[in-house]
Amino acid sequence: MRVLVGFLRIFVGILFIISGLIKLNDPVGFSFKLGDYFAPDVLDLPFLVPFALLIAVVVVIYEVLLGVMLIIGYAKKFTLWSLLIMIVGFTFLTFYSAYFNKVTDCGCFGDAMPLVPWESFIKDVVLLVMIIIIFIGRKHLWPFFTKMSRTVIVSVTFVLCLLFGYHVLMHLPVKDFRAYAVGENIKDGMAFPEDALKPVFDYHWKFNVNGEDQVITTQGDYPQVNGTFIEVETEETQKGYEPPVHDFSMERNGEDYTDELLNDPNLLMVVAYSLDNTEHNGYVKIKEATDKAIANNYRVIGMSASSQEETELLKERHNLNFDFYFCDMTTLKTIVRSNPGLVMLENGTITQKLHFNDAADLKLESLPARPKKIVEDIREVVVDSMQIQEAE
Repeated sequence: MRVLVGFLRIFVGILFIISGLIKLNDPVGFSFKLGDYFAPDVLDLPFLVPFALLIAVVVVIYEVLLGVMLIIGYAKKFTLWSLLIMIVGFTFLTFYSAYFNKVTDCGCFGDAMPLVPWESFIKDVVLLVMIIIIFIGRKHLWPFFTKMSRTVIVSVTFVLCLLFGYHVLMHLPVKDFRAYAVGENIKDGMAFPEDALKPVFDYHWKFNVNGEDQVITTQGDYPQVNGTFIEVETEETQKGYEPPVHDFSMERNGEDYTDELLNDPNLLMVVAYSLDNTEHNGYVKIKEATDKAIANNYRVIGMSASSQEETELLKERHNLNFDFYFCDMTTLKTIVRSNPGLVMLENGTITQKLHFNDAADLKLESLPARPKKIVEDIREVVVDSMQIQEAE
């Protein structure tokens, strides 16, 4: 038991530290996941949504501290009870997500290691068993170092976590594990390989045969049944390949400009996923950067999930010299953890990502003037001709 407890304290402690640091690297992303749990159709705790980021930061720092405290044997009783309560809470959430299929990724290890709900639940059950074993054998949980040394280690860990958390909140995650990291190509991320796994569906056909309902299952073919067809339901029995980049689009006025914009060699995007809670103070630096980019002949656009009416008001309020395109809110939240933020693209490849606080660090080159498109020239001629005819 002494050996087992000694091994488990190190294993569980390291796991908690790694899990906490991964989430502390991206507390905004973890807050989005907590927001999913607080939603009305999940735990129905909407009053906690405004505090999701604060809760996220507190939870992940506490998680790191508990891992350190367990390893060095600091405040044994408090640490063990805290670990037990935390893992019971996590186990409940992952079971709820898995059983009711509410939140498809618990966010336990952030984007570094996405887990499906049942994988998360099994992981938490195993951890729960380990922590219970440590709890039962707590008399073998001997402390390391002196009492003063343990206090210093925990205090320093707490301060370092606060500084690290503040840094990533004021800038961007130090390590980006998402499909929109610098160096990734969005077009490649949206592609389907030729050998991609296809989804498999079962079709449950319901017929009325001699006054009784009868269900026949096929893989798509219409069954030959001497009866009256009632309805058909489909069930996905095998998931197909899902590209890492999905739900990405660039739309404006009902038209899709995705292919055109992703093939632009010098495109700067201002990402503001929602204008309801965007940081308006950040647009001072954003405007300086975008004006400079436009002066250097870069193509600059905005990306938002808000309505065109809202984006036009934002342009007027901050005197922005570019138009906004529509994209899915979840996708924009994934692209950059700043609202607003800057993303530079070169033929679909992300070359720079910046928090609005770092907008002045945007690297720009002096590009040759952009030639006008023939289609745009023709459109202008047609419009001018129509206006002249109306005037006459």
